[in-house]
Amino acid sequence: MHHGSDHPDDLVLDASGALLYSDYTSGTISLLRADGTSTVIHRGLDGPEGLVLLADGTLVVAEENTNRVLAFAPRASRAHVLTTLPGRPVKVTCHEGVDGIAWDATTHTLVVPDPVTGAIYRMAPDGSNRTRLSGGFVHPVGAAVGPDGSVYVADECGGDVWRLGADGSHTRVARASMPDDLALDGHGNLLVTDVRHVRHDLRRWPLAGGPSTVLARSGLIEPQGLLVDAAGRIYVSDDQTDVILRLTPTG
Repeated sequence: MHHGSDHPDDLVLDASGALLYSDYTSGTISLLRADGTSTVIHRGLDGPEGLVLLADGTLVVAEENTNRVLAFAPRASRAHVLTTLPGRPVKVTCHEGVDGIAWDATTHTLVVPDPVTGAIYRMAPDGSNRTRLSGGFVHPVGAAVGPDGSVYVADECGGDVWRLGADGSHTRVARASMPDDLALDGHGNLLVTDVRHVRHDLRRWPLAGGPSTVLARSGLIEPQGLLVDAAGRIYVSDDQTDVILRLTPTG
């Protein structure tokens, strides 16, 4: 649905159903129109990655190179800082800063992995009350929260996808070489992008157990952003082939 000269990374839908995407390379956030063209709505960011859109229209952005979480208030042109995570990132594989972030609708909080320290945090939408949920990961970059409040974490450099226990423990729920982003499809499945070049695919894993299904691989080099809309359609971005794909599962 989009193939341009930019490098789409994380994805989020706005209230009208329009797609917003980050571009780490150019430091921008863009809005994608239905005809496939796009417009930059925010620029000047230092490595924008994960996106969460709050109910009031506030856009929350993970800024990788500073290890900060920022927020753009509705109609605001400049962001304010919600929090700066403890880790000090460097531009070396498996040492970069904050990437994916997630919204927990059961507690109305943000779930934020700190890839540098391997810890997972929860905080209020205004950045207050940051608390540590778990730790011990190698380089956690993706997060998703189920309707029951279960938190899932992609450990990009440690491998595999994990569900957090109430005591901070980790339970493996999906196998992956370098998992990047996660999404739940509403049918008991976890979707996982894998950026390791020998895999570079999108897979569906049943949370009840069982083998995975490859949903997309051809034409992908580094699949990054991932989301599922209300109709069950899956959107996946690739910041190397510069595309955003929309998939409609048939089974």
